[in-house]
Amino acid sequence: MLVRDAMSTVVLTIGPAHTLRQASALMSARRVGAAIVLDPDAGGIGILTERDVLNSVGLGQSPDTERVHDHTTTDVVFAAPAWTLEEAAQAMAHGGFRHLVVLDHDEPVGIVSVRDIIRCWAPVRQHAPA
Repeated sequence: MLVRDAMSTVVLTIGPAHTLRQASALMSARRVGAAIVLDPDAGGIGILTERDVLNSVGLGQSPDTERVHDHTTTDVVFAAPAWTLEEAAQAMAHGGFRHLVVLDHDEPVGIVSVRDIIRCWAPVRQHAPA
């Protein structure tokens, strides 16, 4: 199975000037654990994850004043839609992260997460009638 078969194609995109609270509210409303950050001043495409927000709050920083730009991962590992799920899982395991931005011709077309991969690999449990 390929990344294109597992990835989420409806992606939340935010800007670097959003506060962490704004980003968190958008992520929560969309029920996603990561957002693509488009920041032409910082090299283009980054990612903000729920872990980034958690780390900031854990340090005592205010989500109302902290900006996405200061918490964005900019050395992003990108996946291609034609990667196998094994390649994506290896990249995640090697890098210690749970999301990969999927690029096609240098444009973000999706995000694949550990949860997406597990969904594809694990059979759906059927509950037996009681």
